Amino acid sequence: MEPLLIGGLVVVAALMGIGGTYLVVRRSPPVTVREPAPPDPEVMRRAEARGEELVEQSRRDAERIVREAELKARDEAVRRREELSRELDTARSEVRDLERRVEKREDAVEQHQRELARKEKYVDGLKEKIAEREDALDKKAHHLDGLIDKQTKQLHELSGLSREDAQKLLLERLERELSDEIAKKIRQHDERMKQQAEATAREIVTIAIQRYAAHQTAGATVSTVDIPSDDMKGRIIGREGRNIRTFEKLTGVDVIVDDTPGVVIVSAFDNVRRETARIALTKLIQDGRIHPTRIEEVVAETQAEMEKHIQELGTQAVLDADVQMPHEKLVYLLGRLRFRTSYSQNVLAHSVEVAHLCGIMASELGLSPAIARRCGLLHDVGKAADHEMEGGHPKVGAELAKRYGETSKEVLHAIAGHHDDITIDNIYTVLVASADAISASRPGARRETLEKYVKRLADLEAVACGFPEVDQAFAIQAGRELRVIANAQRTNDADAVRICRDIARSIEQQLDYPGEIKVTVIRESRATDTAK
Repeated sequence: MEPLLIGGLVVVAALMGIGGTYLVVRRSPPVTVREPAPPDPEVMRRAEARGEELVEQSRRDAERIVREAELKARDEAVRRREELSRELDTARSEVRDLERRVEKREDAVEQHQRELARKEKYVDGLKEKIAEREDALDKKAHHLDGLIDKQTKQLHELSGLSREDAQKLLLERLERELSDEIAKKIRQHDERMKQQAEATAREIVTIAIQRYAAHQTAGATVSTVDIPSDDMKGRIIGREGRNIRTFEKLTGVDVIVDDTPGVVIVSAFDNVRRETARIALTKLIQDGRIHPTRIEEVVAETQAEMEKHIQELGTQAVLDADVQMPHEKLVYLLGRLRFRTSYSQNVLAHSVEVAHLCGIMASELGLSPAIARRCGLLHDVGKAADHEMEGGHPKVGAELAKRYGETSKEVLHAIAGHHDDITIDNIYTVLVASADAISASRPGARRETLEKYVKRLADLEAVACGFPEVDQAFAIQAGRELRVIANAQRTNDADAVRICRDIARSIEQQLDYPGEIKVTVIRESRATDTAK
């Protein structure tokens, strides 16, 4: 931009700045120049007017910038003042809260100090009273000792006996008085020991019967095989009995061929052997070729199929119980339980049922359902061993489970202790024992003969009627409940409670029964009059 000469000033440049255009003017140094041509007055006038406009515009822009800066600074100061005011209010509120807390704590401390001072004063008073009482008691004790010594001397002088002689006479008198009581205690102890011995003997005999049964139990140890005609009996026996002897030797069962038409009886205590023999004999009858060689082939084939079938039964039981697969030998033992019954209840089905019951109860109690189901499924595994091992089935089952890789302490304890054979100190053992009783005692679980059922009901009523205060007794709910009618004239409400408890204890001691029996004593007092 070319410089302009205005009134002795040189306008160098017009700069663009913030808020407008700034005109930079500097005075030109004296320069010696040639006199130019006189300027045009009109140009000079326009230049001066332009310069004045630029100066005025710059002044206005500067004032505007200053005003905006002042407003912004004022707003910032107001905002900062408000923030500081809020912070100051918050700090003051916190200080007031702290002051209140401190005042409360000071009040509490002062109250505590006053309470401590009061207690100390009370304790000091008690100490003084105790000291006074101790002194009084010591004086009384000395006085009583003197009186006792004096009276003792007087007693010795009057009786003419020394202390040792008096003690001897007293002991002899006590011995005579207590001799009858001692004899009674001895008789009670002997009776209790006899009862315990009888109970132990009964338990041992029961275990022995459970672990091994002879042929006297043939009613529950036989299977029948249908034959197409009675001519087949001769082929089963064979020439000089060689076929039947071979079959019995290979299967370990007794084959009874009698005059009963259309059937042949297979008898054995081992249910697995009996079932194997029944299937093999059925195959032989269907095949028609019955001779020693063919018998050996069919029996061997059937035994292999039975082993596989037992393993499948055990595997299915493990899956039904939703239990992690145990050792394959334990699975096989579980499968054998399918051919074992207890009071006509299938032991494998009973074990699966106990597993589910344990799982349900464990879930309700917040325990592990998986561990509970495993305990329930394996609790009767010892019954699959029969009489091959010594001991009851809880002990045998625990040994077998431990032998075949079962490491859970809960499972081993539940197997060994679900019949109270050992001290129960595990909650899962209690669950298994409870589920075992539930499964065995639920309606329809075990079949009883009509005579035994009627006798049990009659025994229940007889136990209740044996009490003199009882008029009538009725066994209801299939023997699960006993309703007793007490004589209102000979009893009161308190007697009814006592009679109910005594009847329940008598039932526990005298009768054997599954599950529980509820005893209800009813005492009714009636007043009758006639309006004439």
